[in-house]
Amino acid sequence: MADESKPFFPVEKAHHIKPPPPRRPRPNNQESRFWRSFRHSEFASGLILPVTALEFSPVAPFHLAAACSAAVHLYDGGASASLAPLPHSPLSGFSDVAYSPSFRCDGSLLAAGGESGLVQVFRLDKAGPPLRRLSAHARPVRLVRYPRLEDKLHVFSGGDDALLVYWDVPSETQLIAFPGAHRDYIRAGSPSPTSPEVMATGSYDHSIKIWDVRVPSGSNAILSFSHGDPVESVLFLPSGGLLATAGGNAVKIWDVIGGGRLIHTMEGHNKTVSALSLGRVGNASAALGDGEPRLLSVSIDGYMKSFDFAAFKITHSMRYPAQLLSIGFSPSGNSRVVGTSNGVIYMGMKKKKLLQEENGTGSASVFDGYAPEPKKQVLKPTNYRYFHRGQTEKPRETDYLIKRAPKVKLAEHDKLLKKSRHREALVSVLSKKDPTSTVAVMEELVIRKKLLKCVANLDVDELGLLLSFLHKYATLPRYARFLINLANKVIEMRPEDIQSNEHLRKHVGSLRRRVAEEIMIQRSLQEIQGMISPFLIIAGR
Repeated sequence: MADESKPFFPVEKAHHIKPPPPRRPRPNNQESRFWRSFRHSEFASGLILPVTALEFSPVAPFHLAAACSAAVHLYDGGASASLAPLPHSPLSGFSDVAYSPSFRCDGSLLAAGGESGLVQVFRLDKAGPPLRRLSAHARPVRLVRYPRLEDKLHVFSGGDDALLVYWDVPSETQLIAFPGAHRDYIRAGSPSPTSPEVMATGSYDHSIKIWDVRVPSGSNAILSFSHGDPVESVLFLPSGGLLATAGGNAVKIWDVIGGGRLIHTMEGHNKTVSALSLGRVGNASAALGDGEPRLLSVSIDGYMKSFDFAAFKITHSMRYPAQLLSIGFSPSGNSRVVGTSNGVIYMGMKKKKLLQEENGTGSASVFDGYAPEPKKQVLKPTNYRYFHRGQTEKPRETDYLIKRAPKVKLAEHDKLLKKSRHREALVSVLSKKDPTSTVAVMEELVIRKKLLKCVANLDVDELGLLLSFLHKYATLPRYARFLINLANKVIEMRPEDIQSNEHLRKHVGSLRRRVAEEIMIQRSLQEIQGMISPFLIIAGR
């Protein structure tokens, strides 16, 4: 009869749930505090289609244009609480998907491309149909850019038909066209911040090309180099001499003035980098040219990273719960927006209290003390650290490494031989009882013609060490020829010491018996060889 007081199936004791691992502390440097000063929120564009491009107006109030589906949505960039749509938004003059919105330098016009191949120009002060329709492309137009400088009449466009066009907007005519500018789709471009006639383009054929419309039509690009992956985004840095390109999981910095020389590669993302933007850190308004510039990159791995291209390091990283396709940073420095593949725009607005403090209407802020990192002190030959510089630097892939030969640790007898202290070297190696090293030292002394002199200068105890070594190893086949001859020489040179010391006489007697036994063994082996030889001869026949 089973005991009903116990459960039929044995039940194990419940294990205690392990506490979660401690969270990693957030970095508390000045730049991390700057990025945390933004109040983050989520804004749904009302559609589930991806937000392909985000662009801020270059002049106040810094309106935002977002390309999503068949429209370009406009938002008030001056609103501090959230993105407020403008009264005449969206610009819906597109029959299909809209791409690449671009503001004119004065912020009064906006141009955008579309899936149909048209480039349309809109007025932003009032609602209405497109002001101009520029038609030259046979495939979708993914690149539309106004020059950054004071040029209100021209615009660049590039499409999937590999055609790059420089337009005169008032007359709707092509001033210069570059057919076959690339061997694949043109998906990225950036106008130069120093010249309105210079444009950089990137393509899925992995190439980046620099164009100058002052060069006669039909000529090749003035500069061309390869990114190594399909190019998703191109951006001139503020100086105009450096160019950032994004493709694959890498962002690369190029020296345009130096002929397209690669300066640095940043591989901080795990998946394809989709867009680049230029931002500034610090309290001051970026419109005034203050603050430290940062290169912002987003990827379909969901991360946004801030890259200091002056120090070549990633200074901040943020993660979002969706694939990121576009990014924009307000010239005022008060807002940051990120577009995703599911139609959601994530925005970060400067907190109202901090804005008041920065504008001088509130109390002092912790960010008022923000300053760039101090420059490293230049080391001089009078400084001890000057002679140790560069020892912690890691080699690059293109460097040729010259490996330093490992330092050989010498044994005691080797050190004594280098100092020509021959007798002490012989005694040192005899005390270690290593036959290989001992015979090697003896052979070295023979070459130097010092072995017999060392034997003559040995005292009684050291002579005992030598005779003990000869007794133990003289009959080994490997050393027998050399050591037997040495034993005869020792006995001939030191007969008086051997006769006067009982300990030495025992060593010599043991050596004689060992030699006699070895002779008997050799004779027995010769007899056995003589008996086996006839059988081997018969077997060979």
